[in-house]
Amino acid sequence: MRHATVRFVPAFVVSLCALVVAALVAAPGASAGQRAGRKAQPQTQDQRAACEARQLPPAPIDTSEEPPPGEASPEPLPVPEDPVGGPQMGNCGIIRPPDAPTPPGGISAATWAITDLDSGDVLAAKDPHARERPASLIKSLLAIVVIKELRPDMKVRGTQEDANQEGTKVGVGPGGVYTVDQLLHALIMRSGNDAAWALARTLGGEDAALEKMNALAQELGALDTRAATPSGLDGPGMTTSSYDQSLIFRAAMKYDEYADAASTESIQFPGYKGHPGFQVNNDNKLLGVYPGFLGGKTGFTDDARHTYVGGADHDGKRLAVVLLRGERNPGPLAEQASKLLDYGFKLAAKGVKPVGELVDRAPDAQPKQNASQGEEVVGNPESGSTGALPAQAQRSAFGNVGLPLVVLAGVAALATLAMWFRRRRARIARANRGNSAQI
Repeated sequence: MRHATVRFVPAFVVSLCALVVAALVAAPGASAGQRAGRKAQPQTQDQRAACEARQLPPAPIDTSEEPPPGEASPEPLPVPEDPVGGPQMGNCGIIRPPDAPTPPGGISAATWAITDLDSGDVLAAKDPHARERPASLIKSLLAIVVIKELRPDMKVRGTQEDANQEGTKVGVGPGGVYTVDQLLHALIMRSGNDAAWALARTLGGEDAALEKMNALAQELGALDTRAATPSGLDGPGMTTSSYDQSLIFRAAMKYDEYADAASTESIQFPGYKGHPGFQVNNDNKLLGVYPGFLGGKTGFTDDARHTYVGGADHDGKRLAVVLLRGERNPGPLAEQASKLLDYGFKLAAKGVKPVGELVDRAPDAQPKQNASQGEEVVGNPESGSTGALPAQAQRSAFGNVGLPLVVLAGVAALATLAMWFRRRRARIARANRGNSAQI
């Protein structure tokens, strides 16, 4: 029995040590593989800059985002561990289907997306989860809240505070009486910040309206979006993405009230206190010009630059485009949007596979940055070739495999030690009984 125990203990301990060593070796090997995967996709300075917008937009050029005295700036919104909408949605640069033609030139927007309004397919995109400022595109989020909570025939009395709003105004004045429907049209057609303020006031005030807007963004799965003002004027912590704005616009277009306002060319708007009523025209330059145009929304602030969302219907195929942080060079954003719409309809006619999808509900968000790499990605959803390592491959092999083995080895070592002590005590007891018998 003594010889068996002597052989058992060293052999078992050696086996356990081998398991531990294997686990320790596996970790650096996996890390090296991850490093190699990252190095396999070199980045230019422009690509790195685009990827750095994963948490926050570029720094503001003015003081519009400074919080009130005594208050801290909001923390950046958590970045989901897995990109919302599919693996390719986490890539920087242009994302297009296999064998798809190159997107048109002359697009100044830092980020854009082309989506199917009915299926939710993402046909092509550029850095769709880069966080930018929405400007007046955030009014679509406010519009959905208004449609869900306020009756269209509800009367709202204008105030001086409405008229004092900064930026674009439609002409709401103190003492004027407006229906919610009229204010909604002014909000979407003319991007009136005074209309936005009046509607937010009717929802319970600015803070209550923002709370409802941000709750809706989370409900929709727009996890890059945080409204800081109801109108889209820049404010502390305001962010969105072209993916999120595609998601929000798709949701808004499901409401007849929004679709009607977006496609209306002009309305008569009430006056106030001696000011006669007047005509309000839609400021979307593609309305009545681009074939099958359904309407959309425009925006601009000094920090957000030019933003745009619009949709069109060609023979029953309804597509939408979103452009963020664009410049009016080489042409207005409406013209750039028309180029992307043309490109999207060509992709749809070819029946290409989508590069992602617009989610219908929010997944869990984790405060972990997981930006992908690469300028232009020609991905295949089935093969998983997206320019980014799978989430499970990016985790440490020691954490996934080695650590459980070490724990198992420790438990086994304790069990072996307990067996050895038990057998040693039994051996001593037998020896003592033998000595007693000899006496």
